[in-house]
Amino acid sequence: MHLGRGPARTIPVALPRQARTSHCPGAETVSRTSRLTRSAIALILTVTAAGCVSGQSHGPDLTIKANVTDKVAMTSVVRAFRTAHPDVTIDVTYEDTNALQKTLPRDLKSGDAPDVFTVWPGSGNPASATVLSESSYLDDLALHRFAWNLPDDVQAVVGDHGSVMIVPSSYSAIGAIYAQQTLTSIGGTEPTTFAQVLALCDKAQQHGKVLFALGNKTPWVTQLVSYALAAGTVYAQNPSFADDIALRRTSFAKSGWREALDKYLRMGDRGCFSPDPLGTTYEESLDQVASGKAVAVVQVASALAELRSAAPELSYVMHALPAGEDPKRTRMPAAVSAAYGINAHTEHAKTAKEFVDFLASPKGQNLYNSKGTTLPAIPNSSFKIDPAVAEVAHRQKNGTTVPFMDQTWPNSAVQQTHFQQIHDLFAGSTSVSSALKAMDHAYRDGPLG
Repeated sequence: MHLGRGPARTIPVALPRQARTSHCPGAETVSRTSRLTRSAIALILTVTAAGCVSGQSHGPDLTIKANVTDKVAMTSVVRAFRTAHPDVTIDVTYEDTNALQKTLPRDLKSGDAPDVFTVWPGSGNPASATVLSESSYLDDLALHRFAWNLPDDVQAVVGDHGSVMIVPSSYSAIGAIYAQQTLTSIGGTEPTTFAQVLALCDKAQQHGKVLFALGNKTPWVTQLVSYALAAGTVYAQNPSFADDIALRRTSFAKSGWREALDKYLRMGDRGCFSPDPLGTTYEESLDQVASGKAVAVVQVASALAELRSAAPELSYVMHALPAGEDPKRTRMPAAVSAAYGINAHTEHAKTAKEFVDFLASPKGQNLYNSKGTTLPAIPNSSFKIDPAVAEVAHRQKNGTTVPFMDQTWPNSAVQQTHFQQIHDLFAGSTSVSSALKAMDHAYRDGPLG
C-alpha cells in the first residue's frame, strides 16, 4: 500500500509476521504499536486519498525487502534517497530473519522477488550471497565505484572469488546489551569474566530480575549466545578454526564449541535467562529489557535502536560476553551484518542501482548506521561512533573480533541445524554431544535425513 497527499484517515492493519512501509511523495508510514512490539506485529498506516495506492497500474518505482531488525536504519536511508529523488515511489516490506530466508529464494525462483533485498554475507544460509549468486539471482555489482576499495574482511563475504554481489551496509557485532540504569539498580557492573557473569546472574535474581532476556522462540535468536561464547572458547584459542574445520583438521565436537554449549546450558541452569526462553520471542525479549524485567540481552547491535525507541529514558551499552577468566582473551563476534543485493531480473535496474550506490556512499552508510547503532561496512572518516558501540569500534581496530561463524560455513544446513539443536538442548531432548555431532554432519554432508 502506498501513501499520497490529501485528507488522512488511519486504518489499523494487522501483519503478524510482516511489516510494510510505503514511501511516496509527500507522505511517510507511521509505525508504532505497544511499548516495543513494532513493525513485526501491527502497524497503523496513515492512508491518504490522493494517488500512490497499491492499485495504481504502474506500481512503485522500486520495491525493497529488508529485515525487520534493520527497519530504523533502512527507513532513514529511504527517506534521504526520496529527498534526492522526489518523483520516485518506493515500497519497503519488512520481514523477520526466518521468513526472509525462506521466502527470498522461493520468490526469486518464481520471479516474484523485489528489486532490492536483504542478502546475508558469506555462505551460511539459503539467502546468503554465495547461495543466491550461484543460482544467478543477483546482479553483479563489481563495476560500481564502492566495490573498488572494500576492506579485506568485507571483500571476503560479498561474493566468491573476488566478485561483488552485494552492497555491505553495516558492520555489526553480537554482544551483551545492558540497560545501564537497570544494571546500576541491582548494584552490578559489566562482567569481564565468565565467573562474574554467573555472579551477576545471581545478583539480578536477588532483585527479582533476570540478567539476560532470551527469546529462543524466534529461531535465529537461538544462535546468538553460543556465537558470543564460542568467540572466546573457540576462536580465542584457535583463530584458524574456520580453515581447520574446512580442511577437516578439527570438528565442532573436538573443539571449544563443546565448552561454549556447556556454558550456554550452565547459564540457563543458573537462572541467567528469561523464565521460558522457548516461549519468548525476539520482540518479547526486548520488551523485558525495556520494561526493566531483564538487565540485558545478548543481541546484534542493531537491536540498540529498537530498545532506544521502546524505552528512550534508558541508556544502553554493548560489551563482549566473556567466556573465560582472562579478559585479554575475550573476543566479540563482529562482521558485515546487513547487506543488500539487486534482483538480476529487476525491471527497475536503473533506480535499483542508483539506490544501491546511494546506500554505499558515505552519506548512505552514515545514515544507515547512525540510526541503527552499528558501524559503516565501508568505513569513512566522517562517521561519528555511537558511544553504545564504542567497544565494537575499539575491538574492530585492535583485532579482538572474530567473524560471524555462519558466514564461513559451507552450506546453509549448518546454521539451520544449529538453530534446531539449541532449541532441543533447551527442551531437554538432546545432549551437547549429540548436538555437535549433528552440526558436524550438516557441515560435511548437509542436513540429517
